[in-house]
Amino acid sequence: MVIPRNYVIGPDDLLGIVFWRDKEMSTDARVRPDGRIALPLLNEIQAAGLTPEELQKRITEESKKYVEDASITIVVREINSLKVFITGQVSKPGTYPLTSATTVIQLIALAGGLGEYANAKNIMIMRNEAGKQISLKFNYREVASGKNLKQNIELKPGDTVIVP
Repeated sequence: MVIPRNYVIGPDDLLGIVFWRDKEMSTDARVRPDGRIALPLLNEIQAAGLTPEELQKRITEESKKYVEDASITIVVREINSLKVFITGQVSKPGTYPLTSATTVIQLIALAGGLGEYANAKNIMIMRNEAGKQISLKFNYREVASGKNLKQNIELKPGDTVIVP
């Protein structure tokens, strides 16, 4: 699996926490919706919002109470937190993994294209920014004809594209 640049751990990701020479401490941990993971002896550790390197440093620090010279590796086994959603008049509405940079038009293509009765001029992207819902307009017809291309934005995890 290729880990995206600037990857930050999120809910539902599966991580392997490997303690070198200590099989009892090593485990796989799924990040819960509250962003925490449970580890033997260490109990609850905040994982969401951290890079794998930051989590490795945090676990190393926490484990010093129990393990001398802990050598810890974080293995990202599954990335499930990076996803976008598309709903409405497309052939295959649903959830799509965001494993690389994806624009609105690319997501529409992944979803099988616009449906016969889609309102191509009034597509909406819903995004959570700084805790507030914002909406961005997308006119498929303009982009398809090479006009106003700046509206074909790169999607972010959690974005929902609505095709009326």
